[in-house]
Amino acid sequence: MAIGRRRIRGGAPTVDFWPGFVDALSSLLLVLIFLLTIFVITQFFLTQLVTNKDSVLDNLRSQIAELVSQLALEKREKVDLQTTIAALQDSLAGAMSEKDALLGRIGENAGAGTQVATLKDELQKQKEISDQALSQVEILNQQIAALRRQLSSLEEALNASEQRDKESQAQIADLGRRLNAALAQKVQELARYRSEFFGRLRTILGDRPDIETVGDRFAMQSEIFFDSGSADINPAGRADLQKIAKAVKQIAGEIPPDIPWVLRVDGHTDANPINTPQYPSNWHLSSARAIEVVQFMIAQGVSPEHLVAAGFGEFQPLDPKDDKRNRRIEFKLTER
Repeated sequence: MAIGRRRIRGGAPTVDFWPGFVDALSSLLLVLIFLLTIFVITQFFLTQLVTNKDSVLDNLRSQIAELVSQLALEKREKVDLQTTIAALQDSLAGAMSEKDALLGRIGENAGAGTQVATLKDELQKQKEISDQALSQVEILNQQIAALRRQLSSLEEALNASEQRDKESQAQIADLGRRLNAALAQKVQELARYRSEFFGRLRTILGDRPDIETVGDRFAMQSEIFFDSGSADINPAGRADLQKIAKAVKQIAGEIPPDIPWVLRVDGHTDANPINTPQYPSNWHLSSARAIEVVQFMIAQGVSPEHLVAAGFGEFQPLDPKDDKRNRRIEFKLTER
């Protein structure tokens, strides 16, 4: 990273580390904010997916609970029916005993025929009741078997859903790791192209005292391009901007399409206020100058998709004690 320099009249040049350090921290903070934004968006969509799956799981659990309740009720009814059947069987056994006793008495008393017929009728009724009870028990057994099959199917569906949920969580973690690695790689590649771009600008424009590299930005004094209080580019500034536009087009052809980047043009003024009909404040003047530079570069063939204009007024000074350094146009190759 380049380090800002300044000269003190009558003294040796001194190194000012603070601007470079602040710019490095600003770039790192922007990268971290970008990474956190991507991660939050990813988490949001994956949380929606997991929430939908949780709703399905809750519905399945509710159905299982309802079926278990029905199964318990059917079991209680089965127990009652079995008790009834046992009582009927006992009654049947008693009736059979009475039948045998009555049949034994038939040979002794012919007048008992009517009583035997009555008992046979009662016995037939008891058999019919017993048959009906057995039919009900069979139906209940079939219903219980069907409920058990439904419970088995629901348990399988629940297990499959839980397995898919675990796989989704693993995919989320893997996606986060790959995203972080890809972002880190893109940032490193862009930093390399930024260094090459600044090197080419330094070669094209030469080692001039009114041009300096400040952190990851290439700063040029506003007097190179504009007259005082104006946002119209002067002839000398147009010549320098044509060289810069040429370097931008060259580096744009070398940066891979999958790296999102822009060249940000920042306008800065000194702290002296301005209040004219065209520029009511330093905000308006700095923004107008940045826009004018961007429009000129577009006219030179630079793609508008890779250009951004920003005005900072007097609120980002390089040196509060040196207004000349603060009046500047900066070029910053950064991620989009």
